[in-house]
Amino acid sequence: MTLRHLQIFIAVCDKMNMTAAANTLYVSQSAVSQAIAELEAHYGIRLFERLSRKLYLTRAGEKLLSYARHILRMYSDAESEMRTMQETGMIRIGASVTIGATVLPKLAAAFQMQTPGARMEVVEDNTTKIEGMLLGDQLDLGLVEGEVTQADLISRPFAEDTLVCICGQGHPFWKRESVGAKELEGENFILREAGSGTRNTFEEVMSEHGLSWTATWTCNNADTIKMAVAEGLGISVISQRAVHMEVSAGFLRTVKVEGLSFNRQFKLAYHKHKYLTDAMESFIRYCFAHSVHTIS
Repeated sequence: MTLRHLQIFIAVCDKMNMTAAANTLYVSQSAVSQAIAELEAHYGIRLFERLSRKLYLTRAGEKLLSYARHILRMYSDAESEMRTMQETGMIRIGASVTIGATVLPKLAAAFQMQTPGARMEVVEDNTTKIEGMLLGDQLDLGLVEGEVTQADLISRPFAEDTLVCICGQGHPFWKRESVGAKELEGENFILREAGSGTRNTFEEVMSEHGLSWTATWTCNNADTIKMAVAEGLGISVISQRAVHMEVSAGFLRTVKVEGLSFNRQFKLAYHKHKYLTDAMESFIRYCFAHSVHTIS
């Protein structure tokens, strides 16, 4: 039994005449008769009584007609909804914390202004968690600051980012333009959690230069880090984008570390087998075309 069988059955019920139903559907009368016979054979019950060359619905036929109309209406609704989603598009985006706070809001607002039909659902978490959600098809696209390590994910850099060393007003670094890399070893660091791109970049650079560090606070967001540093509880290395306002307001200060560069790339990631809708493709193109203007 197929949708075509139900379409023919409904047409026959509407016309109560197989020839008229065939004309409506632009098929032969024999095709209509065969479809009805196949339906009756499938269910093992008569759907029509044939009396004096006229058709009459049986009780079973009346019941099936109710279901058939409902099934075809649901099918039509599903077709319409799927086509609408393809044309307008829901995009499920995962953003790691720095990107979610400093990049995605402006990027998404500008994209939706250009593409009014597009809708977004956004989840903010660290890079490792975003990777897992992409692998589980809980997200369509990920914008992350850490390295994408899963072989089933495609990642492409779309913007550059720089991490800076920050301190509060009472810290000995406050009045200095720069510090030596070795001086960091005696400091209390307030850092992001393991699995975050910011933490990974910090650890990689420190390890490459043979430097040790002590993490006294571990935080899963930038706001806590900034407040703790401002209160003199330690120093941090964090995205320059995340502290722009606080540095401008004089609550925090960035200090150059001689011989160290904490540079990284923001990446757009998705599953290699992901079917990309028109809306997803449009957003990907928008990220690469407008990232320089949107996230600077």
